[in-house]
Amino acid sequence: MKKLIECVPNFSEGNDMHIIDQITAEIKAVEGVSLIDVDPGKATNRTVVTMVGTPEEVCEAAFRAVKKASELIDMKKHKGAHPRFGATDVCPLVPVSNITMEETVEYARALAKRIGEELNIPVYCYESAAFVPERKNLATCRAGEYEALGERLSSEQWHPDFGPRELNEWTAKTGATAVGARNFLVAYNVNLNTTSTRRANAIAFDVRERGRAKREGNPITGKIVKDANGKNVMIPGTLKSVKAIGWYIEEYGIAQISMNLTDISVTSMHEAFDEVCRKAQDRGIRVTGSELVGVIPLKAMLDAGRYFLHKQQRSTGVSDKELIKIAVKSLGLDELYPFEPRKKIIEYILEDEMNQGKKFLIDMNLREFADETASESPAPGGGSISAYMGALASSLATMVANLSSHKRGWDDRWEEFSNWAERGKAYQVELIKMVDEDTNAFNRIMDAFGLPKKTEEEKVARHQAIQEATKFATEVPFKTMMLCYECMEVVKAMAEIGNPNSVTDAGVGALAARSGVIGAFLNVKINATGLDNKEYANDVISRAEKVVEMAKQMETDILNIVNSKI
Repeated sequence: MKKLIECVPNFSEGNDMHIIDQITAEIKAVEGVSLIDVDPGKATNRTVVTMVGTPEEVCEAAFRAVKKASELIDMKKHKGAHPRFGATDVCPLVPVSNITMEETVEYARALAKRIGEELNIPVYCYESAAFVPERKNLATCRAGEYEALGERLSSEQWHPDFGPRELNEWTAKTGATAVGARNFLVAYNVNLNTTSTRRANAIAFDVRERGRAKREGNPITGKIVKDANGKNVMIPGTLKSVKAIGWYIEEYGIAQISMNLTDISVTSMHEAFDEVCRKAQDRGIRVTGSELVGVIPLKAMLDAGRYFLHKQQRSTGVSDKELIKIAVKSLGLDELYPFEPRKKIIEYILEDEMNQGKKFLIDMNLREFADETASESPAPGGGSISAYMGALASSLATMVANLSSHKRGWDDRWEEFSNWAERGKAYQVELIKMVDEDTNAFNRIMDAFGLPKKTEEEKVARHQAIQEATKFATEVPFKTMMLCYECMEVVKAMAEIGNPNSVTDAGVGALAARSGVIGAFLNVKINATGLDNKEYANDVISRAEKVVEMAKQMETDILNIVNSKI
């Protein structure tokens, strides 16, 4: 699974599309990065850009965009409604999938250092990337905006973390940049069966973290209570990391609760939805659906699907497609217009962009896959078929788990079988990937053999490439072996404790998984024999032989259980 991060740089230009296009062209030129959105604002004179990709590539694209912005934007001439202090005003990195906040912080600080040292731009690190607590808040770092930079750059307390500490001809042009790491922000609206903005606002104040001003006596008309500093005393709302207001949308003829979920690891979309439902009901109002503005990580949608299935006491070990469908229907995300996962989920957007024109075995139907296997092409071959047998074994085990979770009289065991189904699904997903990965391994070997070999240098490079490709082609089927064997634990559990009416399905799963192990082992052996490093080759073959023996024993154990129940 690739690590993915989002980057949302804000550039201090919102009117001149020629400048904006030149900046975004730098992002588009970096392979591995998808430009999701470009949102220029005329009044703010600011453009918000959203890109997603693998961390190193996103940081490279961000650096290039910052560099181009520093060349094209002159902050001495900038005017706009939004607070700002640099040509690239802010540049936050956001973890999307398979990456921690701690890792994202390291990338943010490395990017900040590079911008400061290579571009001579003052850089402040904020939010989770801040080196000191005082700099976590962006507004604090940007206090006084561009006009205060001359004084702040050279001050002991507010000098930048990286880059020059003086306002010279260059820094006066570029201003400063804030580079940060923060959690994913989701713009999310909940639809109400009312047209009243006032009532929508009341619900928004109920849930938003800031809450509402405390009043003396009457909570609506009473005098606002002030603290010793003359500031309003607030009654906090029920949801952390949530900003919200109520508004009326003329286009749809309804009022909405408009929310910014500033940290979905604290308050998720489905938690916000349910809380708004509760608060709306308290006020005699019904939630009719919701609207996602912009994009969202896949995990957030899958978590929502699991959340609502769990509330129904149904198994969560179903396909991602089914989980997303449950999330969409439960949240009413398709009330105002169709919800299109391929255009709303970050990983899918990136996947579609990266895979344009590519053909994958796993996208074929059953007949196409069989025909492609039977064709004159050497791939897909035994490795892909072994992985697919393992995937089918996992699928059968998952099916038995799901059927068991719904079995009449076993209602109190639904969660037990749901957990097994989740495990089975996880193996199925990984083994499905290995179907194409085995073909990729074969193609890498063919590509290496196709390298030039005229000069001695070319021969050495070609031989090294062949060895690297061969090692990869050994590791891929070994991974397939391990996955096939490990999934047999789920198969065995379903044979032992699953729905007895499906015990033969578990038996077939054992046969398929064992065949996947042995089939993949044949590829391990034939590829390992081509390696110069005989110590590694002998070791991987020895380990693989042990897996084969364990798989055979596991198959025997499972079939004994199955036959005892038939």
